[in-house]
Amino acid sequence: MTPGSYSFTVEKQDEGKRIDAFLADMVKDLTRSAAQQLIEQGAVVIDARPCGGKSRRVAVGERIELEIPPLREAAAFPENIPLDIVYEDEQLLVVNKPKGMVVHPAPGNEAGTLVNALLYHCRDGLSGINGTARPGIVHRIDKDTSGLLAVAKTDEAHLSLAQQLARHDMQRAYRAVVYGALKEDEGKIDAPIGRNPKDRKKMAVNERCGKPAVTHYQILRRFKNFSYIECRLETGRTHQIRVHMAHIGHPLAGDAVYGPKRVITALQGQCLHAKSLGFVHPVTGENMYFDSELPVYFKNFLETLEKESRL
Repeated sequence: MTPGSYSFTVEKQDEGKRIDAFLADMVKDLTRSAAQQLIEQGAVVIDARPCGGKSRRVAVGERIELEIPPLREAAAFPENIPLDIVYEDEQLLVVNKPKGMVVHPAPGNEAGTLVNALLYHCRDGLSGINGTARPGIVHRIDKDTSGLLAVAKTDEAHLSLAQQLARHDMQRAYRAVVYGALKEDEGKIDAPIGRNPKDRKKMAVNERCGKPAVTHYQILRRFKNFSYIECRLETGRTHQIRVHMAHIGHPLAGDAVYGPKRVITALQGQCLHAKSLGFVHPVTGENMYFDSELPVYFKNFLETLEKESRL
């Protein structure tokens, strides 16, 4: 949720909703529990009067005003954690993040993150645009996704890389294993992604409130019960590949959030690797391209599927 002042007028389709549910629907990343806390703090007024409690029902035409205070960033401190650095110069570096590492500190994950490792490696040489908890972080991948990330050392590099992301000029290719056999050898998924209205902790294809999201996929190998694919992103929504593949009936192997609840012990999370990354260097203008090997867990899983397919 983004700090700031919000104002809404209740429309017909929202009449009778609890105020906490209404706010959770209207504000991105705001959960009902967070809305309830804001209500208790007096941050919500209806028609210029105190809200009256989290269970209050809203009525058509009412004016809801919400004030979300600035977020308190989690502490970020240097830690001597080994990094797999693919490239580095005075402007930026490209890191190959291992599976299981969180990108930046957050409540409950203040230590052991990529940012903690970067702060130790770079000392004070990271862009400060994203604040003290996310120095240098231009884009991110999930904890259980491995692969390449670009990190900005200077504000100039950060702005350039962020613009390339926004224009969809940054090239990003992922490898994944998904459940089942896709009908076509390649395809395009064009479906907006937003918060899941039934579970605010998850993302979903959301035609009403989602943002445009496009994923291209190509089958690299068909196995008995799985498919090995490459995905290329036009956009970079939260959990995009995981949500899109689940949407077409082929969730990622090991993804217990968007796929079957059963755990694949060999994976410990979704089988997804950010394999290649391409962009224009912010200062030199050179076309930069990086490719990474599949990590051991991924290779081993492919070998297992290959053996099972021969049986």
